[in-house]
Amino acid sequence: MAEKKHKAEAKIHEKAKPQEQAGYQPENQPENQPQDQSMPLIEPDEIIEAPVVIPEEEIIQLRAELDQALAKANEYLTGWQRERAEFINYKKRIEREQSQGGQNAFANAIRRYLDIADDLARALKDKNRPLEGNGAIWAEGIDLIHRKMVAAFEADGVKMIDTKGKFFDPNMHEAISHEDSSEHESGQIIDVVQPGYTLGEKVIRPARVRVAR
Repeated sequence: MAEKKHKAEAKIHEKAKPQEQAGYQPENQPENQPQDQSMPLIEPDEIIEAPVVIPEEEIIQLRAELDQALAKANEYLTGWQRERAEFINYKKRIEREQSQGGQNAFANAIRRYLDIADDLARALKDKNRPLEGNGAIWAEGIDLIHRKMVAAFEADGVKMIDTKGKFFDPNMHEAISHEDSSEHESGQIIDVVQPGYTLGEKVIRPARVRVAR
């Protein structure tokens, strides 16, 4: 009895195989649904591409082109720096020449007024200066004008050369005579005949002096 039952089950199983091979789906299972839900899906961005291999000859050529570009860039940079330095030097030279030109023109104008100041100073010397009456009032007015003129000179950077107790300096003084003097050392200034003036560091008129031998 058991043997007959086993043979019957075997026949039923053989009849069911063709249906499974033909893609038989259960009635309640959709056709497009995968039977194995444990298999993960592969997303497109998870696909790993193989690295691109660049030929060695192409790498060598690219390096050579890069070296040439860097050398050209350095050449342009060096040329630009040189031209910039030359332009800065040119600009400084022009500014210096313009400044010196303006200073020279101002010095030439000042020299004309220095002669007027000399005349006023001579008029105020003790032996010529009136001490009483209208003459004294006139002398005070001349003295005031002279002081204002000297103050204007100093405001513009024009200063009188100091000669008191100084020794002769050919850069600052002009010797009109060399004299014996028991009160002065050799080369020391005895007296000033005409005062000298400077404009900044420049001598616009040397002091005319008498010098001890």
